[in-house]
Amino acid sequence: MKISLNRINDNYLFECTNAAGNKILLDNTSEPDAKGVSPMETVLMAVAGCSGIDMVSILKKQRQVITGFSAEVEGERVQVDEAKPFREITVKFFLEGIIDPKKALKSAELSFEKYCSVSKTLEPGVTVIYEVTVNGEKVS
Repeated sequence: MKISLNRINDNYLFECTNAAGNKILLDNTSEPDAKGVSPMETVLMAVAGCSGIDMVSILKKQRQVITGFSAEVEGERVQVDEAKPFREITVKFFLEGIIDPKKALKSAELSFEKYCSVSKTLEPGVTVIYEVTVNGEKVS
């Protein structure tokens, strides 16, 4: 896996490109004219995306009908010297469709405990908490 990063303005805006040519913009979001997401925001996006891909894959194999899938992710940061790494990340999944709630919860569990490389990369320093809601009902 290889990514290239190129500065594209006179400030902090960078364009990151993967091997397939797909791009994202990174920027210093503390600047008022930021045109990209912060590197720390991309970590939260990566956690949601990685686990989301896992969950959809698992549920599709179980023939669950997903008509809507979204997530909200929040990260709690802590001061460590001059850096502010994440200490805890909370992911809330919202699924719609003909989905067995227990299967949806199990798919999240499998993702975070077994498959999601992003959250596994963050272990053991970051605690990842997840919640699953199916058709407006929180699953426990």
